[in-house]
Amino acid sequence: MAGPGDAEPPADRDLGPDADPESVARKILLDQLTGQARSRAELAKKLAQKQVPEDVAGRVLDRFEEVGLVDDTAFSREWVAQRHSGKGLAKRALAQELRRKGIDDETARAALDEVDQDDEVEAARMLVRRKLRSVQGLDRDKAVRRLVGMLARKGHSSSVAFRVVKEELDVEFDGGLE
Repeated sequence: MAGPGDAEPPADRDLGPDADPESVARKILLDQLTGQARSRAELAKKLAQKQVPEDVAGRVLDRFEEVGLVDDTAFSREWVAQRHSGKGLAKRALAQELRRKGIDDETARAALDEVDQDDEVEAARMLVRRKLRSVQGLDRDKAVRRLVGMLARKGHSSSVAFRVVKEELDVEFDGGLE
């Protein structure tokens, strides 16, 4: 005796009309944009993964840009602001992230120009201050290596990293006295 899930549907059974590719593309894009903003390149990649025809994907993405739902310039600015203040990333690391997200160099450069040298130094200083407790029991050279390495992974230049670490360790270990 066959169960209800064992039988094949009859060949002549109407399964309904095929989904309109543009409707499918719009639904995919809206779903992707619900959680967070995304770059046009990220959305195009998602549409390709879902096998939306390239011409349909291009038309729908163009329309989303026209109405302001997809905006690489605004996305880049917001991404830089969030990742710089939240994660303490320097321009170099932010540029790499934007490149991975498919943002063109000109758009990325405009967004990165909003972060100045003082902002980068202050972000590095905050990262070091958060990490100071974990290096308290170490000798100074080892603490310097760990803190500078952490800043380097965040994209900070060696000159900024060494300067900030030295200044913060002088305060921490020496009480600010030379």
